[in-house]
Amino acid sequence: MPSSNKIALITGANKGIGFEVARQLGKQKCTVLVGARDAKLGEEAVAKLKKEGIEALFVALDVTRRETIEAARAGIEKEFGRLDILVNNAGIADRGGDGPPSGVNIDAVSRTLQTNFIGALAVAQAMLPLIRKSAAGRIVNVSSELGSITGYGNPNWKFAPVKFIGYSASKAAMNMMTSQLAAELRDTNIKVNSVNPGYTATDLNNNQGPQTIEEGSAETIRAALLGDDGPSGQFLETGGTIPW
Repeated sequence: MPSSNKIALITGANKGIGFEVARQLGKQKCTVLVGARDAKLGEEAVAKLKKEGIEALFVALDVTRRETIEAARAGIEKEFGRLDILVNNAGIADRGGDGPPSGVNIDAVSRTLQTNFIGALAVAQAMLPLIRKSAAGRIVNVSSELGSITGYGNPNWKFAPVKFIGYSASKAAMNMMTSQLAAELRDTNIKVNSVNPGYTATDLNNNQGPQTIEEGSAETIRAALLGDDGPSGQFLETGGTIPW
């Protein structure tokens, strides 16, 4: 029997922002599907969520391996018949190999794009037929302010000195996906948005960000639960929007 709960898939959900998004969506009576590459870490995350009374399931999902994406899609279709919320959260930052475009390690750029953009696109494409079956589908792409081309066009911008071409390009590409997919789905009940979590203390930045995980997750959670009157095709952050 189809679940009356909203069904939410979060990629990279075994820790950090992804885990907190799963946790908070679970508290809002969503059935959360914890997407993770590592089965042990994914199952441990699910166990933590279940201890809080959250309905959670582990989904084996490596966004760089197409066969795991297809297997996840097939499993979700068989179990639930639809998907209401997709949060493309899985991402990497190669702080050792990434850097300014003039001398960056090309392999590091390729790996970053493969995970942060190609992976997110592949997951969105695979899950879209299931999201179309939702009464109110939501796709949230977890981006970054470092993907703002407008920002980098201003030499006085606060992040202008931060030059990681691989990471920034991957998030700018994700934003392009958000804009184009939202336009494609304009006449449907599916909303697609990018979210800037802000500089949040996670493993991605060696826990250097000033924001807490809870603060960094808040806008993604809000975007995942947008009402029918909510925006689509926007680059959102807590308190407003960001220029592309």
